Amino acid sequence: MKCKITRNAAKKLNEVLEQEEDKTLKLRVYVTHKHGSHAHYGMALDVPTENDLVVSTDKGIDLILQKDEELLDGVVVDYLYMPEEGYVISNPSKGNHGDH
Repeated sequence: MKCKITRNAAKKLNEVLEQEEDKTLKLRVYVTHKHGSHAHYGMALDVPTENDLVVSTDKGIDLILQKDEELLDGVVVDYLYMPEEGYVISNPSKGNHGDH
């Protein structure tokens, strides 16, 4: 599985991870709901299970992805400052360019 974290998101995520006391936790990206080939995503700090893959990114942050969820393959985690500040998770490889 492939995934990407942008530079903006990595900066914000590293701030969160540095403050976390439990260093075994990793960032999980998951599908909150899906309809057809479109999905909405969420994220949380978690511990991987046997149903997960831990994927290393080029930003040095590992992501937990559920093995059998094809809509997670190619996911991109970004952090935007405009129009609202916050994380945006999309999967351009599946035709998903953000929430609607």
